[in-house]
Amino acid sequence: MKKLRHVSEAEVISEFLKNEFYREEFHPDREQFESLVMNADITNQDENALRRALLFRRRGHMWRELPADTAWWQVQVEADDLERIRVFPRAHWRKISNGSFQLGHIVQRIREGEFRGETQEYINRIQSLSYRLRLEYDNSTVLLIGIDERQPVTILEGNHRLTAALLASPAILQTRFRVLCGMSPRMTESCWYQTNLANLWRYAKNRIRNFRDDEADVEKLLPRLAPAYGARYPDPVVENDAVETRGKIA
Repeated sequence: MKKLRHVSEAEVISEFLKNEFYREEFHPDREQFESLVMNADITNQDENALRRALLFRRRGHMWRELPADTAWWQVQVEADDLERIRVFPRAHWRKISNGSFQLGHIVQRIREGEFRGETQEYINRIQSLSYRLRLEYDNSTVLLIGIDERQPVTILEGNHRLTAALLASPAILQTRFRVLCGMSPRMTESCWYQTNLANLWRYAKNRIRNFRDDEADVEKLLPRLAPAYGARYPDPVVENDAVETRGKIA
């Protein structure tokens, strides 16, 4: 895995949020924040804070499990890296994997295995995406995490796309996406990289501690960006004055 350039946390969060913004949780925010998300200015610290808060509505619990000293790099995935890429063992991936979460083994299982019900429907969606990747350009970003560029890496965001790409061709996986990798010598302390009882216990405590996530409080940040993004949250005094005026005119 070849490091191409250092990437700021703000840029990583921006790309992560862009990949998440289609989800249902963001439907009420799409009209107001779509430009902020899809045309990010990562030199604007107030906008960066707002994108972070938006992402934390859904992924704060995930981001906090990354070591504080995680450094992010844009990397080039090379041929000998493919056997070191792992899918995180969760949800349908457990049923597909048969115990091995190495991406190549997952792809082999999809090609050769027999599945039923929801798991087969899940695989059908991956296969459909694989066909599209053969024909369509995709410059989206996937996120990996690891200790360094020589050791195994786990997919933090982009499981479906990387699996679908490898189903199509190793060359597509290596060339179709922009790949960002978070690296830390302490990455084994993250449950997303290494699943063990100690890491899961730490994760459970953190979830309880952050049950109410102040870092996901978007409304608190909006006054910094008014009037561009504060239009939905008018000053109540102004609103009341307008109501009173309309009443007098009537």
